[in-house]
Amino acid sequence: MQLSLFILLVLSALGIVNTAYLVSHVFNKRPVKCLFFPPEWCHKVQFSRYSRTFGIPNSFMGISLYLFIFIFALMFFVGFVPLWPITVAVTIGFLFSLYFTIIQAFVLKAFCTWCVFSALDFTLLFIIIFFVGV
Repeated sequence: MQLSLFILLVLSALGIVNTAYLVSHVFNKRPVKCLFFPPEWCHKVQFSRYSRTFGIPNSFMGISLYLFIFIFALMFFVGFVPLWPITVAVTIGFLFSLYFTIIQAFVLKAFCTWCVFSALDFTLLFIIIFFVGV
């Protein structure tokens, strides 16, 4: 297995764990723990009107994208699917992450640790797909 494909799988697995944590907090309506930032920042982001897109919690879309990327990367490795579906999913995730990071910085003026992690994760996935190659 190529190193870049292995890193793609690891990053998407980390994204699944990250967003699973967020999804669990959507279901039990508890605030997430805010590491590295003031606790009220994560609460502000988590319960803002920007925490949902078309009524769907952003964490649901995040975990769906990460699962898609992980499963399709495995299928790409064994030759069952081409690379383009992964490229599309990574691009969508990267653009959404960029948008939500801008919202956090300039509208909410607060950051959520888990959202920042996801944005960094999608940025690395984007770099691997477009600049390193799989």
